[in-house]
Amino acid sequence: MSIEIPEKYRHLFENANFGSLGTVRPDDTVQVSPMWFEYDGETLRFTHTTKRAKYRNLQRNPSMSLAVMDPDKPVHYAEARGRLIEVVPDPTGAFYDQLHRRYGGEGMIPPDAADRVILVMSIEKVNGQ
Repeated sequence: MSIEIPEKYRHLFENANFGSLGTVRPDDTVQVSPMWFEYDGETLRFTHTTKRAKYRNLQRNPSMSLAVMDPDKPVHYAEARGRLIEVVPDPTGAFYDQLHRRYGGEGMIPPDAADRVILVMSIEKVNGQ
């Protein structure tokens, strides 16, 4: 079950800002990577492949956290904490293409489309400054 992102942080998630997504590695250290994402009003969604460490991390431990900074005022940021609640196959790469356009690119289907999935994250806690 997701909570609503507070109004003072919502623009950070609604705009096409890059986020830093953290997952937990098998040795209990944190892996953080820049990510494109989309906030659908209830959950956060990411494009990824089933061939990478981040996917394997989430299969083992579904805890995840996304930090987003305001590009115009980097001391203004928000962190959403939650869990992987769904993995949606995306073998055509359509969601990758959608995010690529959201972040200013032109249409593009990735060469690894056959391995693409949509990672869906619940939002359980939001804090920031």
